Amino acid sequence: MAAPDIPKLALPAARSFIAVAAVFYFFDLFQQTRDHLTNGGGRPFGDDFINFWSGAFLAWHGRASEIYNIVAFHNFELSVAGAALDGYHYSYPPVLLLLTLPLAFVPYVPGLPLWLIGGWYAFYRVLRAAMREGGALLLALAAPAVFINAIGGQNGTWTAALLGGGLIALERRPVLAGILFGLMAYKPQLGILVPVALLAGRHWRATAAAAATVCVLVGASIIVFGVELWHEYLRNVSVLRGTILEDGEGVWHRFVSVFVAARRLGVPVEAAYLLQMVSAVIVAAVVAAVWYRDRPAGIKNAMLLLATCLATPYLQDYDLVFTTLAIVWLWQEMPAAARSTPLFQTSAGLVLVLPLVAAPFAKATGLAFGPLFIVPLFVVAVQAGLRNRSSLRVAPAHSL
Repeated sequence: MAAPDIPKLALPAARSFIAVAAVFYFFDLFQQTRDHLTNGGGRPFGDDFINFWSGAFLAWHGRASEIYNIVAFHNFELSVAGAALDGYHYSYPPVLLLLTLPLAFVPYVPGLPLWLIGGWYAFYRVLRAAMREGGALLLALAAPAVFINAIGGQNGTWTAALLGGGLIALERRPVLAGILFGLMAYKPQLGILVPVALLAGRHWRATAAAAATVCVLVGASIIVFGVELWHEYLRNVSVLRGTILEDGEGVWHRFVSVFVAARRLGVPVEAAYLLQMVSAVIVAAVVAAVWYRDRPAGIKNAMLLLATCLATPYLQDYDLVFTTLAIVWLWQEMPAAARSTPLFQTSAGLVLVLPLVAAPFAKATGLAFGPLFIVPLFVVAVQAGLRNRSSLRVAPAHSL
């Protein structure tokens, strides 16, 4: 981002946030050693990281059958943490067991920084490739979603790196882009609109590479772990869909999707799915229309990422790391007059702070406000996508 365009308070606010977030993170991490590797209240060291590490360890030490067995998996995690735990579980498809192979051969405690720093660095490199005018390091550290992802020991930075890296590589290295998109098979709900964009944009090589990558990952997981593990995964997902997504006791506060917003308002499950489907169809049609046209890549990329937030029913606060890229692309592609308007800056600010406020707001009100924070910037992206190309500021070409 060009320094003159950044509001005067943004830089000191970002630096202050980094300092405060770092202190809070290490204090929070220290709290998770009160009782062995837990906080004494059921939360393990590194929070959700215990699922990723445990799944990888079991898979690569001949115990894959325990991963989707909720009782057996919980008992293994108890042995790792050394004290009582809440109900943590493994909800990812077997392809992630292939992708997280290195974790199986690293002890649990050093595995956490390997996981978080590796994901952050991958995200930073993609962000730097997108931000040709500089400022990527500060933003990669200050983005609130990155902090929330670290607190949760989650995979949001890895997801952002794959989605963002694929979009950056799409024009110049379509096969690489397709491979990166294909690796999103471990989290298919966030790649739900990628095929729509690729087909509408006539990116045939990337589409083929993505499909081939998914087939290779699924095939390799079957060869290594057996087809029965996929059957166990599908049975497990069916149970978790009901307890986590549809009923959501204890976890809904972290969700920011249309589906959960409707459920929080008391909408029945079937009607909530219908609302989510309508939202998904609308944003998919908009994405297809804009990607079919000759529009700047940054506008199309930003619209795809923001539309994904409104298309998937399963979206949590830590997933929103990739929206940082959407803000960057819109900022760089729009003319200075447009990006200096209160509408754009407020809309971008809402998306930026959503990961910080989603859970506290939900706990305080019993409602989910996520879509209300995302829709304004999506509308800005739609307006930019429908403008004449000559009225947009075209950013320099970039590549990985």
